[in-house]
Amino acid sequence: MSGTSLDGLDLALCKISGSSTNTAFELLHFETVEYDNDFKQELQSIFCKEQVSLEKICLMNNYVAQIHSKIINATLLKWNIKNNDVDAIASHGQTIYHSPKYKHLQTKFDNATLQIGDGDIIAHNTQILTISDFRQKHIAANGSGAPLAIYGDYFLLSNETENRILLNIGGIANFTYLPSNKNFDDVFCSDVGPGNTLMDNYIQQNFKGLHFDLDGLIAEKGSTNENLLSALLQHNFFNHAFPKSTGQEVFNITFLNDALQLINQKSLDKYDVVATLNKFTAKCIANAIHQTIKGKEFAIYISGGGLHNKTLMKNLQELLPNNPIQSTEYLGINPNASL
Repeated sequence: MSGTSLDGLDLALCKISGSSTNTAFELLHFETVEYDNDFKQELQSIFCKEQVSLEKICLMNNYVAQIHSKIINATLLKWNIKNNDVDAIASHGQTIYHSPKYKHLQTKFDNATLQIGDGDIIAHNTQILTISDFRQKHIAANGSGAPLAIYGDYFLLSNETENRILLNIGGIANFTYLPSNKNFDDVFCSDVGPGNTLMDNYIQQNFKGLHFDLDGLIAEKGSTNENLLSALLQHNFFNHAFPKSTGQEVFNITFLNDALQLINQKSLDKYDVVATLNKFTAKCIANAIHQTIKGKEFAIYISGGGLHNKTLMKNLQELLPNNPIQSTEYLGINPNASL
């Protein structure tokens, strides 16, 4: 799995048995292999860009698969796992553009998303059966291509003793609601807005040498600017019905600058901006949960990089005071290995 942060490839080796609601799994190994700067720059040159040459996309489709193949082979060797002992690779690929209907606003076109990293190249280079490009199945079934965790969450983590929300805070934040009755018709999953992406991008541009807000310490030093927070929450994404999906095509530095211009405040203290973006992520999550999961008690289990942002966790708990918030580690799931 390579997400919108473009920081590396997440690899999980799982032992899976059973099927449907009797599915069981064991996480044998997990590792994130960081991309080198050259590869990151190549990805950034095409990621979320309105205009990119077709030749560059064609070349990168092959190149991403070649890089991923090398990482897979090297990591299996490190783990002392033979390639022919692995039944299959599930390769998400690399999202380069995500365009649901609410974004492109062109009535004759449906939801669309594009991932690169050719599965045939990975299969050939690793000699392992490779399943890839699976967001297109979601699109084909009238979905928007994201989020995809709903089926795995339902089969593996439903529990008859409590209603659960599995919240993943990566670049984008999304959650799955799992009712204790285990009725799949009552299961719900949606993106809710930005997770870490706005905070990370702003910090990279305004705090030299930093890539993210370690432990939320930068946000802790600032104060929420309520005018900016209100402007951020005015985006039309929040007016569209759930379930829905989004990405950095929507929530990016241009989006932030537009909000700053709207309130006529281009020179806010940078610590206050980070604090406000932190609260914005928390509000997006809490608002989505309040709007979709009404009149029910539930526990919240969190995965993804946002879990390590202590200020974000504090903001979330204040906005959801009646719901216990814990790491997915409590459920036996490595919070860094969850999609």
